[in-house]
Amino acid sequence: MLTLAVETSGLTASASVVENGKVIAELNLQYGKTHSQKIIPMLKTMLGMINKDFKDIDLFAASTGPGSFTGLRIGVVTIKGLAYSLNKPVCGIPTLDSLAFLVPDFKGVISPMLDARNNQVYTALYRKENGNLEKIIYEEGILIDEWIKKLEEYEEVMILGDGAPLHYERMNEALKGRVTIAPPAFFFPRAAATAILAEKAYYENKAMSPFDLNPLYVRKSQAERMKELKS
Repeated sequence: MLTLAVETSGLTASASVVENGKVIAELNLQYGKTHSQKIIPMLKTMLGMINKDFKDIDLFAASTGPGSFTGLRIGVVTIKGLAYSLNKPVCGIPTLDSLAFLVPDFKGVISPMLDARNNQVYTALYRKENGNLEKIIYEEGILIDEWIKKLEEYEEVMILGDGAPLHYERMNEALKGRVTIAPPAFFFPRAAATAILAEKAYYENKAMSPFDLNPLYVRKSQAERMKELKS
């Protein structure tokens, strides 16, 4: 099985092809241009390098969020369009799942965090053992101080994502040195993890029609919040 996935939830545009659990290609780019300008050329370049075409793909996947509203829409719409045109199934994978999947097994809990500005993060909580993820707390947008309170009951916490370096010192002090920060390589989501998780989801009968693939926003956009304030 060939699975193609895109990740556009943040500043980094990422694309990957996985074949039966093995990553055979991945491109990550955080340089100039918008995701809408980058993602299709990235996909074509990547497929050309492995002598494949869109028609060779069996499963299409996208990181569904939370994250940048515009970025998520671009990734999801791209995958929906490709899958629909080729009559192929899709899988949507939460961005925080992909982030948590990147790190090795950890004896404590794993908290991937994406910066949501104004001392807020998009986050969730996981355990990872033998390569398997267990989600303890589902995705939410939350003030960092409120998240710290939720983590007080856990002995060891690993944090990663672009929100990790922003809040590490504050969290580690509040949690009395029980916080480990992952290396910088784990600060951005990667499409390879999305593709691997999508393939796993496919075999668990979680694939869907392109029409059913939607972003996971967690909270309303700034434009929607401002509109509500004016009404």
